[in-house]
Parts: sequence; structure tokens; C-alpha cells
Amino acid sequence: MALEVFMRSLIVPVLLAGLLAACGDKPSGDGGQGNAAASANSAANPADAVSADEVAPSAPAGAAAGGSFDRSHAGDAAPTLAFLDPAGKSVTLVNYRGKPVLLNLWATWCGPCVKELPTLDALATREAGRLHVVTLSQDMDPAKVAPFFAARNFKTLKAYTDPKMAWVPAVASNLPTSILYDSTGHEVLRTVGDLDWTGELATKAIAALK
Repeated sequence: MALEVFMRSLIVPVLLAGLLAACGDKPSGDGGQGNAAASANSAANPADAVSADEVAPSAPAGAAAGGSFDRSHAGDAAPTLAFLDPAGKSVTLVNYRGKPVLLNLWATWCGPCVKELPTLDALATREAGRLHVVTLSQDMDPAKVAPFFAARNFKTLKAYTDPKMAWVPAVASNLPTSILYDSTGHEVLRTVGDLDWTGELATKAIAALK
């Protein structure tokens, strides 16, 4: 057990560093002006405070955006990895079978992730009767996620967390990553990068779900 904990302490920061680079959330080359602005904003809104192990999103121009779907994993069973629901209960995606599930892996420090969240909230509100939207934070400090959501007054989205950081090495090499599962728990498609979940591409994909 001690060896497992030690190995996780080495692996997770390395994976996070890769996600930070892929997400484009790294310090700007403006002599710290970007981080200074982020610090000022955090002071005004504690929900946006950045932990020492994370980097404030700089929202770079031309950040990669989702615009197509990858169906190469279609038919694969959903991972049985545990995470915490909004009430702090340990669950897996099995708990949500019976309805399709859209799993969104995101983090408070990821600019494209934050940009995408309002469209996910609109989707979750519109499809509340037939689709679960699970926004699973990949923040190393899960305590910051609920205040982050509360500050944005989302209508439907809830804060799910992954304290063990199990989902990062299992399914994501970039954030945001969204994976759509059917009602039996099998993957339909996935997309990497922010996507307008109220747009035509997403609407057609959701309408075809069973």
C-alpha cells in the first residue's frame, strides 16, 4: 500500500503537467501579467483561487476546440472507476445506467473546460429527463469545485470529483474530454476540446441516443 501511494504521488503530478500543457493553461510570456490578472480576479472571487499545484488558465487565442467525434471506442464498456457524487458518495457509472450518460472530464484551471461548462449546463437542463451529465473535476483539490460551481449559478450541473485522480491516466490525455455512453453503459463517442453542446453537431448526437 505504501508503495502504491508513493507511485501515485509521482505519477499524478506528471500527468497533470501533461494535461496543463495540452490544455494550453500555462504561464504567459508577458512577465507575469497574466498570472497577476488571475490573482486579482481570484481575490474578487475566492471560487477562482488557484492552488499551488495548478496553473491559472490564460485562455490562449486559437485554443483547440472540439468539432468532431471519435467513434473508435464505440461499444467499449464504461470504466468501473469510482468517483464522488455531489453528496460525497462513492459511485461508478454503473449507478447511472438506464439513461445515457455524458461524462465530461474538466478542471477549474482549464480555460477551454470553463468555456464549455455553460453549454453543458444548457444541455443538462434541456435533456434532464433522458440524459445524465456528469461533470467530473480533475482538480487535485476537490474542495474548490463546489464553490466554483456555486459562483456560476448553474441551473442543472452538479460537482462530481475524483479525489484519487483515477480518471486522468485511465481515459484522458487532454482536457476537456467528453465521453458519451448509452443507457447500457457502452461508449457511443467521445470528443476532445471544448464543444458547444447546444449546437447542431451535439444535438444530432444526443437525439440519436438509445
